[in-house]
Amino acid sequence: MNLNDTEALAMVRLGHEAGHLKQARRTGWWRAGIRDPESVAEHSWRTAVLGYLIACAEGADPDRTAAICVFHDLAETRTGDIEYVAKHYVTAADDLAISKDQLRDLPAAAADGILGLVEQAVSRGASPEAACAHDADKLECLLQAREYELRGYQDAQTWAQAMADAVRTKTGRALAASALQADPGEWWREANASWARNGH
Repeated sequence: MNLNDTEALAMVRLGHEAGHLKQARRTGWWRAGIRDPESVAEHSWRTAVLGYLIACAEGADPDRTAAICVFHDLAETRTGDIEYVAKHYVTAADDLAISKDQLRDLPAAAADGILGLVEQAVSRGASPEAACAHDADKLECLLQAREYELRGYQDAQTWAQAMADAVRTKTGRALAASALQADPGEWWREANASWARNGH
């Protein structure tokens, strides 16, 4: 595909816009007393990893699931992260309308592809991949809540249980049950012990 100057500029602009998610904080954590919570970009990254894993276990398309997860919060470059309580009082344009603005002037294949992923994200389970992405979104928040609990933010427990209750797939439920019990630092201790056993 040969890009024209308008399309190339549109792609660069979207790259810059997406970069703002590295600075946008997940504001709901402020309710738990966390002054500097993770960014929306950090959330989206781990959501994509979890989505891929869940889709593999569920027999869904892991690549499409991960792509849905990557783009599921892209609209927050325009609205910011409106947390659960605020959504009862604040209205914003829906994600599809925002995405159409964001994707204007992109090559049609890219714009249509991303818009299709956003449509899947907002469908919250209309396809196997959307169901896996939904669960990945909730599980990422659960893992983050457990990590904040480990740092002493006990109010994060409310989020952990609520997110566990929100997952729908068989794999998601199994992961949620495990995550509620697992020590967030266990992976590192196990890796370190393995290195020691193998003489590294």
